[in-house]
Order: sequence, then structure tokens, then C-alpha cells
Amino acid sequence: MKNSYNNIHQELINKCKAGNSEAQFEIYKLYYKAMYNTCLRIVNNVEDAEDIMQDAFLASFNKINTYKGEVSYGAWLKKIVINKSLDYLKKNKIEFVTEEHMANIAAEDEEKVYVENEVSLQKIKKAINKLPEGYNLILTLYLLEGYDHNEISQILGITSTTSRTQFFRAKKKLKEILLTI
Repeated sequence: MKNSYNNIHQELINKCKAGNSEAQFEIYKLYYKAMYNTCLRIVNNVEDAEDIMQDAFLASFNKINTYKGEVSYGAWLKKIVINKSLDYLKKNKIEFVTEEHMANIAAEDEEKVYVENEVSLQKIKKAINKLPEGYNLILTLYLLEGYDHNEISQILGITSTTSRTQFFRAKKKLKEILLTI
């Protein structure tokens, strides 16, 4: 089967498939910053992100023969990093607001919070880091990683309605936090 994606690092990938540790290190150097940043956005902890990223690279090298070249190597690796990050969060029991819980708090004040148009990127990052972990995760997967609510529901084992509700509430909470920073 011919690769449908033309990888610029195909020679390195082939060497990795042959078990070449120097090629693995080269791949690591090419991708570690992006993969670390992805992991950090999801787990929001520097040490955990580093550990998870290392595990993801090891897993990718162990599973490299399953890489079929249908997407870029970076996209394939990023999926492993995201899955490892989500596994970590699930293992540490990140709680999500359920639809039933939402029905109980439906009477909550729905006063809209408005945020100035000019908010610095640093302020936004700081505010995202202050969100509860479930909100942070949904916001990160949707806005930063580009997953839609159906994909998020499958990844996290929640309904797409719960994903949408969490996202809405995360945005609202983020606006509230931005007003206090």
C-alpha cells in the first residue's frame, strides 16, 4: 500500500522502523516541543506533561510499524500524545458536569459577562490555567486541538450535549476569570 501522505522525514521514519536509535533521537528533536506543548495544554502540569510526552514517544517508537503514512507523522504522533494525556487525566479521575447536574443548576443566574476585546494572550493562558480541569480539558480539545463535540464525546466517554454544555460553561467561567485578572 502506497503512502497517501508524503512525509518530509520519511527516511528518518524508515530508519526508526528498522530500530535505529539515532533516527529516533532525530525524530524526538524534531517533534518534542510541539508534543510537549500539546500535552501541557491538556494536563496543565509541567512535570506530568514531560513524563507523558516521554511515554508517548516511547509508545510511538514501539508502534512505529503501525504507522501507515495516511497522515503526517506529526499528526500520528500528536494523536498518541493526546491519547496518553487523556489516559492520564482519566486515571486521575477528572470530573465532568453531567446533564443531570446541569438540570439541577438550570436556575442559576445567567447574567452575561462581557470581556474587553483587547485581552493579552498571557492573560488568556493564565485564565485557562485557573479553570477547573474538566472545563480546561474541553476548552483545550475544542479550541486548541480542533476536535468537534462529537469527537470529544467519544474520546472522553461523555455525550456530545455534555461536551457542548461543558464548553459553554468553560467559556463563561473563562470570561469571569478574565475580569478578575
